[in-house]
Amino acid sequence: MFKRWAITATLLLLATFTNPLFAAEELILNGNFEASTRKTGQPDGWGLSSDKGQFWQEENGNHFLRLKVVEPGKMNLVYRELYFEEEDAGKALEMQVKMRCEGVVPGQRPWFDARIMMNFKDSNGKALKGAKSPNIKGTKKDWIHKTFQMKIPEGASKLEIMPCLFNAQAGQFDIDDMHLKYIDKMIEVPKTRAQTAQFPVDGGKPHPPMLQVQGNKLVDAKGNEHWLQGVSIPSLEWSRTGDYIHNSVVISIEEWNANCIRLPVHTKFWFGTSGWEDDGGKQYRELVDKLIETTASRGGYVVLDLHEYKAIQPLHLTFWIDAAKRYKDHPAVMFGLLNEPHSISWDVWKNGGEVKEKVKAKDGVAAENKITYKTFESPGMQACLNAVRSTGAKNICVIGALDWAYDLSGILKGYDIKDPSGNGVMYDTHVYPWKSDWQGKFLDVAAKHPILLGENGCDTKPMPWQKNPESPYTWAPDMIGCIQKYKLNWTAWSFHTNANPRVLADWNYTPTDFWGKFVKDALLGKQFEMKKMR
Repeated sequence: MFKRWAITATLLLLATFTNPLFAAEELILNGNFEASTRKTGQPDGWGLSSDKGQFWQEENGNHFLRLKVVEPGKMNLVYRELYFEEEDAGKALEMQVKMRCEGVVPGQRPWFDARIMMNFKDSNGKALKGAKSPNIKGTKKDWIHKTFQMKIPEGASKLEIMPCLFNAQAGQFDIDDMHLKYIDKMIEVPKTRAQTAQFPVDGGKPHPPMLQVQGNKLVDAKGNEHWLQGVSIPSLEWSRTGDYIHNSVVISIEEWNANCIRLPVHTKFWFGTSGWEDDGGKQYRELVDKLIETTASRGGYVVLDLHEYKAIQPLHLTFWIDAAKRYKDHPAVMFGLLNEPHSISWDVWKNGGEVKEKVKAKDGVAAENKITYKTFESPGMQACLNAVRSTGAKNICVIGALDWAYDLSGILKGYDIKDPSGNGVMYDTHVYPWKSDWQGKFLDVAAKHPILLGENGCDTKPMPWQKNPESPYTWAPDMIGCIQKYKLNWTAWSFHTNANPRVLADWNYTPTDFWGKFVKDALLGKQFEMKKMR
């Protein structure tokens, strides 16, 4: 059990716990910030300093702790520590806390935000694993309730608890109702297949043949036609390590019968500039290498998707020169030059030009994402392809056009990308239920050029901009029926549990009923009829 609160320079001695029943009820005294017996204008036991941006606040009769950034990039924390006996090792703790923030801007590293840092330490002051550190950033107007559990590790002599603005640039952080108690045992969450699966990188098969464009088909050197069917597997665009991504690649190929993986990546992780890396992106790039080999050695192809938006930027040329040198003429790799161009003219899309700062959306109009841009000069898509070819790489390039990579109509109006020295171009379209005119936007182009439906999918939960959304149970079979009728290459979005529209219901790889089941059935060979063109 906890033996006592420690006296620190910023904390008064509160109590010595000798009663197990009392300790089990509440281990953080005055965690609701209501008690103030010494008429100091401060909550008992918290030792706050307004000069440091630490305040005891009251709102509608409720008291709480507020931390404010006084000096940008500097630490602002309040400190408490709890001591253990040896027999406490292995016991379970549960913490509940309410948090709220306003204008919290992270500092030089992404984790420099508002958080409650906690550390288990041994008697020599060495940190031990097992503590949590709930964080919050941006602005959250309503209180967020957090509950989490942890075990006291072997050798732990104390737990440090530090609500703080951890070197944040700006903002304020509110904390209330911080409760810590012993529990009989932690809730055991069964591990999923994604957490327990162990797969080798080498799948034991020869790499697939390198492809080239012939008319509106993809063929190998012997003239054999190849039809790419698979899934988009996201997470490397928002995480440098991904979410169970190796397991997902293997299962999508070996159990769902995918022969193509669309793999989103991001320049900030590739070059190690996100703030999370200290190796210039080396570990991230090696992970991508591993995923490509995992796919290729199972006979599949990878579309390396630069998952960024708007228009080609100068940095994107730097990325593609680097990536093209790395995967030059790799038979399994194709290059997806830019995820979703939008809000530019066809001429700027192809030839480059000024791309203006994003204009704030009108009231009542929802945007497809909230990314903002400063005005920049785009080199254009043709220059991007030329940069790839300057390395000598002949890999097929996959190119999305306008309207968030949906509208390919300009390709037939003189805006096609020229590729005299490579294996050709496949055009990328992203088809969702809120998009219309399949014939004009991508099927007309598919009659003359190979296309990839790099993203497509539907969900029972409509997007904010959808008006009178169609049922996924009519859209999904028609979409797949269209793909099969015209033999279109496709990678369904998304082979993930939390990137809508979802193919996966959980990390046991259960397909969602509204989209994943249709995708899996189609990949395994079931035929669908397109009853209605959109």
